[in-house]
Amino acid sequence: MADFVQAFLNAEIALASSHLLWIGLVQTLLLALLTVPLGAMMGLLLAVLSTRKTRWVRWPLVGFIDFFRAIPPLVLLIFLYAGLPFGGIDLGAWGAVALGFLLNTGAYYAEILRAGIESVPRGQPEAATALGLRRWQVWIFVVLPQAVRNVLPDLISNTLEVVKLTSIASVVALPELLYQARQAQSITYNATPILVAAVIYFLLLWPCVRLLSRLENRQLAGRR
Repeated sequence: MADFVQAFLNAEIALASSHLLWIGLVQTLLLALLTVPLGAMMGLLLAVLSTRKTRWVRWPLVGFIDFFRAIPPLVLLIFLYAGLPFGGIDLGAWGAVALGFLLNTGAYYAEILRAGIESVPRGQPEAATALGLRRWQVWIFVVLPQAVRNVLPDLISNTLEVVKLTSIASVVALPELLYQARQAQSITYNATPILVAAVIYFLLLWPCVRLLSRLENRQLAGRR
């Protein structure tokens, strides 16, 4: 037991590596705060456009969404970071990670929101139009509020995945939380920084997990 505590629960090493972990935490939060809002806005735009009946608009968007949902985020990230420079485009670690996460996250948000939009009964937009609301008013005041409410658990779940996804940025040496924890581990030859990083991830995401469970239970209760 003493060996386990020394290897994984060393308070002295946790304190000594706290400054590295703090830097990584800040980078992780910045990535999430950049990716989630921009990805949601991109997803909303794609979802609205993909519901259009015009095929030359809808099908390319559906293909775009399917492609970035299907391609593994790690493969996409490595291509953007290591592949684009051969074409004369060097985004750097931050640019490659931000763009890769934005494309992946935006595609998932788009599919979720599209499903939410299609779950709104068609008679409601038609009734709103008959009452004199303009098209943009119908979307803002009738369709989107109901669409978001219908898929809110899925939106929160996807947001959780985005925060966890930031850990793969370590493969391009972006100093996010996992990368910094591994750096501290290599310096101290001890796994305590990795365990501390795991605890930090848990503390960040657990409130959202509880909120997600409550929303799912509420939806299930509403269907009974």
